[in-house]
This record gives sequence, structure tokens and C-alpha cells, in this order.
Amino acid sequence: MEENERVFDIKGILDRLPHRFPFVMVDRITELTDEKIIGYKNVTFNEWFLQGHFPGAPVVPGVLIVEGMAQTGGIMMIENMKLPKNIRVYFMTIDKVRFRRQVIPGDKLIYEVTALLMSDDPERPKAKFQGKAYVNGKLAAEAVMSALGYKKE
Repeated sequence: MEENERVFDIKGILDRLPHRFPFVMVDRITELTDEKIIGYKNVTFNEWFLQGHFPGAPVVPGVLIVEGMAQTGGIMMIENMKLPKNIRVYFMTIDKVRFRRQVIPGDKLIYEVTALLMSDDPERPKAKFQGKAYVNGKLAAEAVMSALGYKKE
């Protein structure tokens, strides 16, 4: 972890999320406040999902952009609600999804996720987020998402 305890490198992300290769869709968290989190994914030609989507003209699948926003929001939920390790956050809904532009190898995909609602009920923590994904300052995708915490069994 870096000097600022609210900024996470990949090790900090892996300490918080249950996801592992090949399904970690965020490389770094650069900002975290009570209301907002910013992270990014560096998209390379070597990504597993680009090999077949599409050969000769690779494009990041929109569902994986949404997953990256959801993972980023999940980190915000875990951190801001100070969820214990026995609570796992699950992506529950996606609404108002819009894809605005293609994301291709070489792009840096910036995720900006804002909290719309956070309820830290110890038995069922839940949150609702507005997620936006940008490339070069231009909106690539957006969605409203919700997540719910469950005790691990």
C-alpha cells in the first residue's frame, strides 16, 4: 500500500476483493473518499478477453467494463463500511447502462464510481452506485449498480 492509506495498488486490491486472475478488472485505486472512488485498468493487447473479441479488431466487452466499475464500487463499499472479512460483496443489479465508445488495447480505462446510497446494516450491508468509465477524458460507459453483502459460509 502507498503512503495514502486510501490509495491501493494491486496488492491492496487483492487484499480486499475475492476476485483473482483472470477476472480482476481494476489495476489501481487512485482516490477514495466517503462519496467517490477512482480506479483504473490498463488495457493491453494481451488481455484474455481480446483474443476472440474481435480477431483483427479487438474491443473490450462492455460487460467487463461494467464489471470493472462494480469491482471498484465494491472496494468503496468494503472500505467505507469497514466490512469484516466474513462479508462478501456481490453485484446485484445494473440499470441505465450505456456504452458510449469503444475501449481498445492501449487505452487506460478510468473508473469513477459515486455512492448514491450506503446502508451499513451489519447483517445485510448494501449500496447503490453511479459508475462512469472514461478513456482520455471521454465517457466510454456508464451504469447505475447495486451490491449486497453476505456472510461467507
